[in-house]
Amino acid sequence: MRPPDPRTVRSRDAALASARELLVEQGLAGLTHGAVAMRSGISRATLYRLWPEPTDLVRATITWHITLAQSPPTGDLRADLLTELTGTRAMLHQPASEQAMRVLIERAAVDPKFAAVKEALYRSGTRVVRSILADAVTRGDLPADLDVDLAVDQLHGPLFFRRLVAHRTFDLDYVQAVVDDFLRCRSAKTPHQQGSL
Repeated sequence: MRPPDPRTVRSRDAALASARELLVEQGLAGLTHGAVAMRSGISRATLYRLWPEPTDLVRATITWHITLAQSPPTGDLRADLLTELTGTRAMLHQPASEQAMRVLIERAAVDPKFAAVKEALYRSGTRVVRSILADAVTRGDLPADLDVDLAVDQLHGPLFFRRLVAHRTFDLDYVQAVVDDFLRCRSAKTPHQQGSL
């Protein structure tokens, strides 16, 4: 398999960096091929070749945005969960990314293309947490019969509900409480023991 053309990689990365800036500044409304071309200096033809549909550009940009907010797991279960959920909290409190999530959820209910984008972003956004949980099961830090999908819901659900449904802000103490409550319910070790592994 031939490696990707370095010029294509450079163009893609430059375009995504500009697209992410537009997303942060203007939300989904500002995320168009034309706006990205103007911001990045990459031609529209190149952008359409990389992302033929507007939803392709949306998915690539938000995936890039999520990836930059994620950190490699360290093996410390509590600390790793706190790091990931702290990143989620930041995105939920950033006006443009919060609004993008709301728009995606609304459009996904009526547009199959946006529904596919939402599903892809859900998988991308929970990928690291799933890996943290799976590794913890392997190490014996979490039960062998852990339902990972349910665990993801229990960790992320309170954050999304409080911000997107209840329209309330929350601080890092709230994130810590969610993680510690999860660990108390799912592990024989106490949260502080988890943090000292």
